[in-house]
Amino acid sequence: MKNILSLLFLIPFSTALTAQDFSAYEKKQLIRGNDTLHYRILYPAKYKKNKAYPLVMFLHGSGERGNDNEAQLTHGAKLFLEPTNRKYFESIVIFPQCPKNMTWSKYKRSAERQWAAVDSEGDAPVSQQLVKALMDSLVDTRHVNPRRVYLGGLSMGAFGAYDLLRRYPDFFAAAFPICGIADIPLLVHNAKDVPMWIFHGEKDPVVSPEPNRELYKALMTAGAKDVTYSEYPGVAHDSWNNAFAEPKLLPWLFSQKKKMKKN
Repeated sequence: MKNILSLLFLIPFSTALTAQDFSAYEKKQLIRGNDTLHYRILYPAKYKKNKAYPLVMFLHGSGERGNDNEAQLTHGAKLFLEPTNRKYFESIVIFPQCPKNMTWSKYKRSAERQWAAVDSEGDAPVSQQLVKALMDSLVDTRHVNPRRVYLGGLSMGAFGAYDLLRRYPDFFAAAFPICGIADIPLLVHNAKDVPMWIFHGEKDPVVSPEPNRELYKALMTAGAKDVTYSEYPGVAHDSWNNAFAEPKLLPWLFSQKKKMKKN
């Protein structure tokens, strides 16, 4: 079972990582007791310490787990380094790294289906708790605009993104999960008002697109106001390449602002 789940979200490590210069993403750690979260953080090119910026938190897939604080930049990090994007979408971007043999959320193998099923029982894994603690600290120190916290993830990371959304729906302004699966009843009940752009490949042999199709229908039925589902014909598990190539992704994402509740 353990080997099956390990392979389920395995994403081939890209040799492009070594060719791409990611030095602009600073290496940092968050330490809480005996637990450590490695992460890379990209500040705006003209960063001002007294200004609160939008935050993009992106959770990687299974294949990028470890403690080298580098592998998590394999997919998606290049998008935020592009000069035009850094100019027009000034933000703090974080790619945390999940340790080996850990996950961003809990999931299990379904007896009836050939894809993984989420497990929403109990507390979140320590890795997810550390991600939330990191975001909280940035908001508390006023480096991040609390109205503009954005969440993304792919494969195992999308599982984690969905789980964070249903646990803390009032924390996020928008989310873009790629080829993941959610606890549909809980997510719809708790987070239907969070703008989402959901992505999947039609021919994904690793994580079936069917649960995301069901999620989209459930959100629409529940009256969600801003949810888009993009399924790419003929595309397998690597639908993140298509998602990152969407010209409207960042404009849509950074246009979202959370309404602050009145006391």
